[in-house]
Amino acid sequence: LLIPDVLVVNNPFWVRNFPEKILVLKFPNLIPPTLISRDLEAMQGFHQSMGEIIVKPLYGNGGEGIFKLDEGDPNLPVVLDLFLKTSREPLICQQYLPEVKNGDKRVILVDGEPVGAINRVPKHGDIRSNMHVGGVAKKSHLSETDLEICAAIGPTLKKSGQVLVGIDIIGEKLTEINLTSPTGIQEIEKFDNINIASQIWKVLETKVKCEQKN
Repeated sequence: LLIPDVLVVNNPFWVRNFPEKILVLKFPNLIPPTLISRDLEAMQGFHQSMGEIIVKPLYGNGGEGIFKLDEGDPNLPVVLDLFLKTSREPLICQQYLPEVKNGDKRVILVDGEPVGAINRVPKHGDIRSNMHVGGVAKKSHLSETDLEICAAIGPTLKKSGQVLVGIDIIGEKLTEINLTSPTGIQEIEKFDNINIASQIWKVLETKVKCEQKN
């Protein structure tokens, strides 16, 4: 109701309608094979065709509730039952990317443009690279593939007013687009000696000035 009198940053409309694990579906050529479902038969078929898969709650965060099922693992029904006892939300099944052992790259975009990246390396014996559950931040850089992914999704983010976004890339695949509370800024600033916060404020000041002129 405040629009257009007030500049709304990371409009909650988009946060609600395109959560992390759904927005990536708009870019099927960039993501690993993915299924969102609560149907056991569909999930079993996906598991059989993919071999190793990751199963996680659609609206989960911080690395919570993530399971890795190896090829032929019979525990998918048990995992589904476990989730459905506490929630009616769908689950997301995704092809397991072994490159995650080398890290899950977090790229920060400001107004649709990439400004830096870190690599989050899972601790030994864990598949989760989230820093919230023990993943370690390492200095990284933006590869050619990273830049191509950012170029593909950047216009959509900018058009929807998403000023601060963190995306996750494993190997050469986009896995999540984080709109809610993307972490990694402090680590990137530390490793690369850049001021991302300043870049964000410059974008906001420019947007305010443009709106005032209009």
